[in-house]
Amino acid sequence: MSADLHHIGAGSRKVVPPTVRSDPSAAPRLTWNRYLDVIRHGLLMMDASGRVAIATGPAERLLDNMNAERTGKLSSRRLLHALCMSVSQSRREIFQTLRGARDFQTTASFEVTRQDHTLHVEIRSVAGEGWVATLEDVSARKASEARAGELARLDPLTGLPNRLLLRERLAEALARLQRTGEACALLLIDLDRFKPVNDTLGHPIGDALLEKVADRLRSIVKPADTVARIGGDEFIILQTSIREAADTQALARRIVDLISRTYMVEGHLLTIGASVGVALAPVDGVMADKLLKNADLALYRAKLDGRGTYRFFEPEMDARMQARRRLELDMRQALARREFQLHYQPQLQLDDDRLIGCEALIRWKHPEHGMISPLDFIPLAEEIGLIVPIGEWVIRQACRDAMTWPTGMSVAVNVSPAQFKSDRLVETIISALASSGLSAKRLEVEITEGVLLQESEKTLQTLHRLRELGVRVSMDDFGTGYSSLSYLRSFPFDKIKIDRSFVKDLSGKPDGDAIIRAIAGLRKSLGMTTVAEGVETPEQMQRIRDEGCTDVQGYLISRPIPADDLLQFIANYKP
Repeated sequence: MSADLHHIGAGSRKVVPPTVRSDPSAAPRLTWNRYLDVIRHGLLMMDASGRVAIATGPAERLLDNMNAERTGKLSSRRLLHALCMSVSQSRREIFQTLRGARDFQTTASFEVTRQDHTLHVEIRSVAGEGWVATLEDVSARKASEARAGELARLDPLTGLPNRLLLRERLAEALARLQRTGEACALLLIDLDRFKPVNDTLGHPIGDALLEKVADRLRSIVKPADTVARIGGDEFIILQTSIREAADTQALARRIVDLISRTYMVEGHLLTIGASVGVALAPVDGVMADKLLKNADLALYRAKLDGRGTYRFFEPEMDARMQARRRLELDMRQALARREFQLHYQPQLQLDDDRLIGCEALIRWKHPEHGMISPLDFIPLAEEIGLIVPIGEWVIRQACRDAMTWPTGMSVAVNVSPAQFKSDRLVETIISALASSGLSAKRLEVEITEGVLLQESEKTLQTLHRLRELGVRVSMDDFGTGYSSLSYLRSFPFDKIKIDRSFVKDLSGKPDGDAIIRAIAGLRKSLGMTTVAEGVETPEQMQRIRDEGCTDVQGYLISRPIPADDLLQFIANYKP
């Protein structure tokens, strides 16, 4: 750097720094600059008039790096100009401020950026003397911070944009929509059957599968589009430059097809699927939150419609979701308000045409909407976690009601998979039997294949505990699942209930008799009883009797009866 770096302005006096000797007899002579050059940060010392008294070697090098033209050393006249390039105040204004504050400590701090260098400058006044400026090259730190900011916007597993970066790009797309009318779309993707992969093969396999899904999604979008991962198995695509809805429909169809193709992950052949919800801008909204909400509503509809498909947002979806939300709020209060009721459907033993028990069926008497079918609220109760307290209420109420029936009649209650997960099922049943006084042998628990599909060892332990109590266990909807026969081998059920669909097929399909006959043969071999559900005609009753079933249940015997009317029905029943 040129020698005139040590003064400010033309004609200013050069200030020669003092010298010092550590020992009068020692040589050579040492200057303050030599000591100060050891300091890593640059240092400038200026007197009250703004003249530079001392400029250390690191300061000279840092200022030289800030020379944009690279035509030589930074001149003294441009020293303060270089330091003040990135601040709104001029060189004169900064020093006038500092000069006016010379009687107390004042600091000015700012950053100067030239090309790929960033310099942090701090100028501090020394009361009544002048100023000291420190210079630090923060280029590497700034680059590191920029990289960290970039990584904060990426999903660490897949390298895709995360929710934060998606929001930024969506904001840009919506801004273009306002300026140019360029439409865009959000495609919200939820992987079907991914959780069983994680649960059975472990998270490393699940993570590897997610990476492959990300690669497939990248391969089907345009460079201007964005694929983001926003949750465990949730992805979203921001599609831009849309000319017509058919462009988005084609992409949605391609997603469903491509994601459902088989994957090879560390020697495992895996098959999953995808459900897609689509929202278009500006048709479905011009605000980010509304578009995301509407895409989520469309995804919810795709799941309800069987998964493995896509659905575009429709205004009616929002209305249905609002109604669902109101129903959820009402259901959370229904137990406390005693709005649930139990109806009972009698079961007939065919050997002697005698009523042997009833199945408890829940109903909801809504104060505004009247009687609500369990088909309308039980799935929602399972989804939001209310099925456990509702199921506990059913068990307790059914035991109390059964105590008023003839002693030979039992009561059957349906138990959901969620109740088995709660770890309170056995304790609830013990408490219900004790408080009601009902004998355990008069209580029957009905389960579906869905209970046995999850945590089979733990589930079997629970079932065996129930058997030890004396409670009977039956398999409901037999024949409709994938593994019903294997479950009969894993646990000795007391009863199997033939699904109503097979009874209905007796009159319409030639193989209906054969299926009923096969199930009846199983019950003989395994020492169980069988209940045929959905019996509605005398012809069905006779054919079921001929095939060897032991019990029947259906409208031919009786529709479900309110608890208050059941005793009268039992007393007056004649086969």
